[in-house]
Amino acid sequence: MSEEPSSVELHILRAMRRTLTNVAKDTYTPADMRHPLSTETINDIRECLALISAREHELGGMAGDDRPHFTDEVRDAVVQLDTRHLKKKD
Repeated sequence: MSEEPSSVELHILRAMRRTLTNVAKDTYTPADMRHPLSTETINDIRECLALISAREHELGGMAGDDRPHFTDEVRDAVVQLDTRHLKKKD
């Protein structure tokens, strides 16, 4: 299996994101209850998710935009304009 380093890194980043979001989901508590994680740990998880997103964005820019998109989403449409009938200003 010969994957490019960026694709291996993307795979690692996605696994880390999935793990951190699962921790957040599994430790969810209603507002009236004390959260089992400390405020510092919650902020660390947020910071890690932000760093993961930033690095995924950087890698996406290097390898082309491979982010998920809606099937009806317009992506970089090129529009040709017919300017033959426009008057030139002198």
